Amino acid sequence: MQSPGTEGPQLPWHLKLPEPGSRAHLGVSEAVRPAPGAGGLCGAVPPPPSVPSSGTDSLQQHHGHPRRSRSILPCSGVGDVPTKRDEGVQVPPPPARAFLGRRDGARGTMNRITVYERANFEGLSREFTCDVPDLHELDFGNCIASLKVVGQPWIAYTEPKYEGEPHAFEEGEYPSVGRPNSFSALRLVHDDLGDPQITLYERPNFQGACKVVTEETNLAYGYFNDRVASHVVQRGVWLLYQHPGRGGWHCLAWPGERLADYKPELNFQARLSHLRPLRPGRPLVSARLLWEQKRVEAEREVLVDEIVGVNETAAEQALAAGSTREYSTTLWQSFHFSNATSLKAGLSFTLAVEASNVFTVQKGRSESSTRRERVEVQLPAKIPPRTALSIRVLRKEVTLSVPVLLTVTQNEAVRTELGEYRSVSGTNISAHFSMKPLPAAGTEPGGAAGTEQVPGGC
Repeated sequence: MQSPGTEGPQLPWHLKLPEPGSRAHLGVSEAVRPAPGAGGLCGAVPPPPSVPSSGTDSLQQHHGHPRRSRSILPCSGVGDVPTKRDEGVQVPPPPARAFLGRRDGARGTMNRITVYERANFEGLSREFTCDVPDLHELDFGNCIASLKVVGQPWIAYTEPKYEGEPHAFEEGEYPSVGRPNSFSALRLVHDDLGDPQITLYERPNFQGACKVVTEETNLAYGYFNDRVASHVVQRGVWLLYQHPGRGGWHCLAWPGERLADYKPELNFQARLSHLRPLRPGRPLVSARLLWEQKRVEAEREVLVDEIVGVNETAAEQALAAGSTREYSTTLWQSFHFSNATSLKAGLSFTLAVEASNVFTVQKGRSESSTRRERVEVQLPAKIPPRTALSIRVLRKEVTLSVPVLLTVTQNEAVRTELGEYRSVSGTNISAHFSMKPLPAAGTEPGGAAGTEQVPGGC
């Protein structure tokens, strides 16, 4: 087997016609080799998480459905090899799609790409939320050097009308791209990328032993390494690699694809060692507390301080403790996801409990918080003659639970699920005081009582 970057057998680049009812291989197969240093999902060593990886595939349109031509790219190469296309075969360009992003005043744009004319997000920029068949018409052709993606992945093409060499960019920031100043068209990936699944077969025509894969898998660690000859994609977009660790040649497999024989279709038979699904964009989550359904689960008063002063003289005396004293209040709050939640760890959103309390929830990392504040309590300033003063400072603690409606937007689809907000609030401090005259000889004691309440949230 020739290593990438050396001359070897040419890949097939003939017209493949679909079988009835099949979505696989509609279009012209291509043999594409990127320029040296071209970025892509096929890196022999995966890029660090701060710079998302990218992939390649080409798209066409056929009777209203995506028409995609197969591209197999080496992870590195020497020199630029232009795309080979069938002479005399006319493939109609796909129609331009209407607005594909979702804009909402509270959530912003769901899917978008921002492109820059210079590396490190400098120079002129443009933002797109829908397909762009020809960037030259918008005065931004062949000038993209860096970009940012929010939401679903985007495909960038080196020729207008979604032709030429394709590159896939998943959600993230790309301070530089592998092929700067070469992109002429942009297209959003509309496929549902959540819950991916592909079935691999060890023989052509979906025969022999099979293996169902639902996540990134290194086949070199098991018994299916270099044994795959056909596959069926149930869900998601998959990247198939020749070597473990996302190395060697790679290709893309699309939802609904039924590839009956790797050898004539891909020249890739018995050489699959690693595969992973294309990552979906992060969902946007908005949260609304259903206060009308709140439940007060417990209430109690906790003694935090007690002061006793006795004036046995015939003159009024100042309270030794002073007229004010500071105390600490505590608010503990948490958010609980339902057992059926589809949200992944690391996702964050804000929960506006009140104007002064915006709780940020990060799933799996920060689902609870504690707030402490200082409050000042007014105390009686003086003790009347021959009087005993007793002050008890109490903190009221309320345990509260409130259902929360989560609205999750991802890839232009909206779903809802329920969670629960819980809090133990100890922000209400009150001072209860009583004054009793000291008993004279032969008399019964009497007294007066009062309460000083410090406003606070419950």
